[in-house]
Amino acid sequence: MTRDPMPWHDTTATPGDRARALLSVLTLDEKLAQLGSYWQQEASGPDSIAADTGAADEPGDVAPMEHVFAADRGTFEDAAARGLGHVTRVFGTSKVEASDGVAEVRRVQRHLIDHAPHGIPAILHEECLTGFTTYGATVYPAAIAWGATWDPALIERMAATIGRDMRSVGVHQGLSPLLDVVRDYRWGRVEETIGEDPYLVGSLGTAYVKGLQSAGIVATLKHFVGYSASRAGRNHAPVSIGRRELADVLLAPFEMAVREGGVRSVMNSYSDVDGVPAGASHALLTEILRDEWGFEGTVVSDYWAVAFLDLVHKVAADRARSGALALEAGMDVELPETDGFRRLGPLVESGSSPRPSSTVRCSAS
Repeated sequence: MTRDPMPWHDTTATPGDRARALLSVLTLDEKLAQLGSYWQQEASGPDSIAADTGAADEPGDVAPMEHVFAADRGTFEDAAARGLGHVTRVFGTSKVEASDGVAEVRRVQRHLIDHAPHGIPAILHEECLTGFTTYGATVYPAAIAWGATWDPALIERMAATIGRDMRSVGVHQGLSPLLDVVRDYRWGRVEETIGEDPYLVGSLGTAYVKGLQSAGIVATLKHFVGYSASRAGRNHAPVSIGRRELADVLLAPFEMAVREGGVRSVMNSYSDVDGVPAGASHALLTEILRDEWGFEGTVVSDYWAVAFLDLVHKVAADRARSGALALEAGMDVELPETDGFRRLGPLVESGSSPRPSSTVRCSAS
């Protein structure tokens, strides 16, 4: 299907002008669709989601409680009916050859351009902490080994190479680097961290951001903030920390990557900090990140972090209220699928939640 030219497709106009032209014609449901994502996965096979045995996480899961949410997943075509902001991990969910991934990317984007309202392509994001996460791609040392180098220039070169690999196959955003400062080695993700020193973590993390973004890939800081400081080193456990330690140890690397690295995206932590889930914290996502540090990019949720506000943290009565809490706190995009945000229509219409068009933010070119 060939569409007539539309103002937001005019590459000679500024990004702001193109976004404003698009916002002027989007319906509320179409705006909400742009705040979410879709994760397309195989229904069967050795690399697909394991059968549900009632456990919180299954052997085939690559994200917390993945198999639980998979039961409600519809088709890509249904998800794209009102448009789609992001597409989740076309390459990195199972053993996908790069050529097959490229073919799928082309199919997805062509469908959105030809059939979704207003012909808006999606932003594609992938994991890239130890290299572009796809079958057959180069694997680099884990982040804990970066810390042993004390060499920001080396890390920047590595990240630039990773970014070029991703850009060459149509990816826009990388879900790295991880800037969690780790002091409790019982935590299960220590090897993904750069180390225990905030300045070292910030210096090498900022170098990674500069390298990745030099290749045209949006870097994503995670997990903002406190994930590695969970009580007793238990994953997703609460974080009990004083304001001074929070500022001097946990927040410092993120501030460096924002102020010095110009990072364009940040991902929230699953944890609650002093009783407030990071994904619903206006103090973290708006007051500190945007107002104090001047961050102008997008905040994306960790996978299903919006749903966890009612399922795990119990701070919302239902999924729509979880979406409202996250949006009001400063969350821009819900990953890996549109769940809480897609239910916001009635709350917005009734005045119980802010309109999603209040601010124009672009996370990928």
